[in-house]
Amino acid sequence: MRHFLAVISAVLTVSGAAFAQGAAVPFGPQADTSLPVEVTSESLDVNQSDGSAEFVGDVVIIQGVMKLSADRVKVNYSETAGAITTMEAKGNVILVNGPDAAEADEAEYSVETGMVVMIGNVLMTQGPNALAAERADINLVDGSARMAGRVKTILIPAGSEDGGN
Repeated sequence: MRHFLAVISAVLTVSGAAFAQGAAVPFGPQADTSLPVEVTSESLDVNQSDGSAEFVGDVVIIQGVMKLSADRVKVNYSETAGAITTMEAKGNVILVNGPDAAEADEAEYSVETGMVVMIGNVLMTQGPNALAAERADINLVDGSARMAGRVKTILIPAGSEDGGN
């Protein structure tokens, strides 16, 4: 129990300012955003006028170790290169990167920068630990995330299955 209190005290002392602005946490391994993007869904609508494609129904997107699933995903392409610029996911959004996972109401993935912004009822799980917030900014390139908007977590000390009770 003393070890648990010491860990909590150290976390609160070192990251008090970080918690005020959001909590920074690791998130999965570093990803290679230059890898091909595989998309599967129930249907696809292509809009030639704005250079987008909307995948609907059990959408699953895979890029290397990263997997994104949602009810619907709009893919936006650059006008000049024809490459994917962003993916806007809505409804039952789940992002898995290696051993870590996050879910939210919505997400936007910028393929060029490797940034995923998840908004609305965000729940991130890492092993037995979970974090909840209103927003998560996830950097797939460096394997980090920042949680913001009433961040809540339960910390489980190593070697304790019942939280020290």
